[in-house]
Amino acid sequence: HVQLVESGGGSVQAGGSLRLACLTSGITTTRYCMAWLRQGTGKRREMVAGLYTGSGHTVYADSVKGRFTISQDRAKNTLYLQMNNLKPEDTANYYCAARGSAVCNLGVDFRYWGQGTQVTVS
Repeated sequence: HVQLVESGGGSVQAGGSLRLACLTSGITTTRYCMAWLRQGTGKRREMVAGLYTGSGHTVYADSVKGRFTISQDRAKNTLYLQMNNLKPEDTANYYCAARGSAVCNLGVDFRYWGQGTQVTVS
């Protein structure tokens, strides 16, 4: 039974930083596509960053390249999203998601989801 639990959201001023964490459980292989997605009010959900755990390969949406970094700590079963130079348009509910596949491109579907954590940038 896969569970994903996000933490680290909050309110920050433009230009500030936040680090989101996703504690995972029930993932029994090292070959998963893990990702962070977000959905702002009235906006479509978008994948902002993905990481294939088998190789460490990462992918980012153009809107966050150079500002966000996705990483994993296998010992802690935790996925992170370091967000720097935050902008008001980054305001959204951020979700951690996982799929048991090496295909880890922007726009793929995910089977497992966390409950989300709110990020507000003013």
